[in-house]
Amino acid sequence: MSAHPHDHAPHAHGTPDHVAPAQEDGHAGHDHGHMTMRHAHAHDHHGDERRLLLALLLTGGFMVAEAVAGVLSGSLALLADAGHMLTDSAALALSWWAARVAKRPATPERSFGHHRFQVLAALVNGSALIVVALWIVVEAVRRLAEPVEVLGGTMLAVAVLGLLVNAGAFGLLHGGSQENLNIRGAVLHVLGDMLGSVGAIVAAGVILATGWTPIDPLLSVLVAVLILRSAWVLAGQAWHILMEGTPEGFDPKAISADLVENVPGVVQVDHVHLWSLTPERPLVTLDARITPGTDHESALHALRERLVQAHGLRHATIEVSRREA
Repeated sequence: MSAHPHDHAPHAHGTPDHVAPAQEDGHAGHDHGHMTMRHAHAHDHHGDERRLLLALLLTGGFMVAEAVAGVLSGSLALLADAGHMLTDSAALALSWWAARVAKRPATPERSFGHHRFQVLAALVNGSALIVVALWIVVEAVRRLAEPVEVLGGTMLAVAVLGLLVNAGAFGLLHGGSQENLNIRGAVLHVLGDMLGSVGAIVAAGVILATGWTPIDPLLSVLVAVLILRSAWVLAGQAWHILMEGTPEGFDPKAISADLVENVPGVVQVDHVHLWSLTPERPLVTLDARITPGTDHESALHALRERLVQAHGLRHATIEVSRREA
């Protein structure tokens, strides 16, 4: 968590709003506010969990068939896609487990709940995709140097079936929350599978028409590069959250200036720290100074309202003190 000179963290989501009583001049009051209105983008965790389980069953079952066909046909595109689907099955299992864990209620030991587990799952999935993409590139180079016979007919049949399975899994997951890094990681895995299947179909068509087998590893490299780029972004976003980075789209200095300008009685805002539990749950802590004649409770309420309406920040820890006359 970002350092804060007063070391007050927001309560777990769902805690009712409360306001500290007015303090004597020069003494600080604290407000750990959580606006009780629902997020406009609130998603159905149970629905996400169900989608992940169905996608896992689809990809896991087909992965076995594709691996066998890849060995029999000698196709790197099929073997690469089967290897990718193996990591996908593990990744989807991890994502499904993370979605279940995230629903657990907060405890005294884990007062923020278990939401971060989904971010950790996204980091693992992104890292696994990077490793798979690099392996595909290495194997493709080896196949270009040492060509092997490829059975285009078998390769084409299995790749078409794979595309249908992957499209079904993609449709399931794409209907989930796209702000959830855990779901996005699962979608990325399945999207990579779809690209692999398309590459295998194109390669099989070229091989059947011309007999030119180098198309197989060349298209595999293209798919690997596309996967690598997206996986790098996903892993970077998850790492940024785990390292308590400022959420994308938020500027602490701009928020400070906005509160001073638009909240009556507030003359100074310092120590604005922003981080997030997940991309959907940004949090903020800040210190605000008010004029001696400003009502303490009204200032706290106005600060919370401004944070929600202007910046979408519903989870805030606010410390207010009066500026000495």
